Amino acid sequence: MAGLEDYGRYLEDEDELDNARFLSAYKSTLDDAPYQFINSERDLTLPLQKHKNVQPLYESPDDEISLRKYLGASVNLISLITENLLCHPFLVLRRQCQVHHTARRYHVVPITLLPVIVHLHQRQGVTTLWKGIGSVLLVRGMTLAVEDVISKFTPWPKEINAKTTVKQFGQHLLLKCISIAAVVPFYSASLVETVQSDIASEKPGIFDVFREGASRLLSWSVPQKGRMLPVWALVGPSITLGLSKYVCQLFVRGISTRIMCRRVTFYEERRGARTRDFAAQSQVIEVYSTMISLMATEMIFYPFETILHRIQLQGTRTIIDNLDSGYSVVPILTSYEGVVDCYRQTLASEGVSGLYKGFGAMMLQFAAHVAVIKLGKWFITQISELMSSKPPAKVVEFYKLEGKTPVGSATMSRSISGISSLSEEIS
Repeated sequence: MAGLEDYGRYLEDEDELDNARFLSAYKSTLDDAPYQFINSERDLTLPLQKHKNVQPLYESPDDEISLRKYLGASVNLISLITENLLCHPFLVLRRQCQVHHTARRYHVVPITLLPVIVHLHQRQGVTTLWKGIGSVLLVRGMTLAVEDVISKFTPWPKEINAKTTVKQFGQHLLLKCISIAAVVPFYSASLVETVQSDIASEKPGIFDVFREGASRLLSWSVPQKGRMLPVWALVGPSITLGLSKYVCQLFVRGISTRIMCRRVTFYEERRGARTRDFAAQSQVIEVYSTMISLMATEMIFYPFETILHRIQLQGTRTIIDNLDSGYSVVPILTSYEGVVDCYRQTLASEGVSGLYKGFGAMMLQFAAHVAVIKLGKWFITQISELMSSKPPAKVVEFYKLEGKTPVGSATMSRSISGISSLSEEIS
């Protein structure tokens, strides 16, 4: 009997020791993973990427950085497509307002253009604001091609960076001047296609811009029609405006890039952590700095662009849509002798606000540009977050989440995901 009693006390001591060990292990588990009581369903959610047990889909951090670089390039592509394609309808409205010297409505604010756009769609269809898009893209491509050819046969650089010398910068500007001068007749022909009315003019072919531009180029000093200005009279103003806009855009983009980089550095130092993904970060900064510089440049040089478009369209006998109502058409008949005469006549008959006709269309253009970039960036960010994190394997197995998409957002409870780790330690 004494042996049995001793054995019983031994078992009780072992049970107490096991309980003490279990409580000690459980307490250390609570210290390592701070659990908290929950009072509502809202306390059960936590962003999945912040949980320590999240298993990333990347095999190494370099894979994540390469994906972010790809996503940054996608934002650049979205910005490029928006600038060259999606903003073309606003470019058509803007140019039609600029060349309509007898218009009663100046459309300086966007709200006045909305009923006109509705009327144009009702009368001419949806494609009325996409006219001339082919010629616009061809002229831009021709400009890039001329710059590429010149840079290959001369030591003049096509691109510049922080290491570019003053001499190289001057050569680069000279290259820009030659490329602008080479496409002036074709740009004028493209302008006609973008502003002429579809219901009062024949639809041009895809390569008609080359035929019209070549005919204007061949008649360098003698115009084809009575009031049309010769090409040599257009080259000077075109080079001056194009080069001024380019230099101003470089200046504004450089300043905005430095400001944004300093802000990012300040927030990183304040947070106490620096990102390793400098390439993706610089791509996003480049997109926004380019957009800011484009907006600032277009607003500053808008009056000069109005004057240039009017003298380029003179003598072409173009009939445009009347944007006072959107229902009728009106011919463009002017008799400017040059840039200075156009400026004086515009101020005398239309006032200073006449130089800003169609400014509301440009505001709509930039609003659409910003909206598309923001939407594209949000969409790409969501894809990145979905690809960069997933629930722990034990949680997927315990809650049978395989093949199911969580409702609401990709979040997981800290307490729920901690159950799997606790069960592993106890077992």
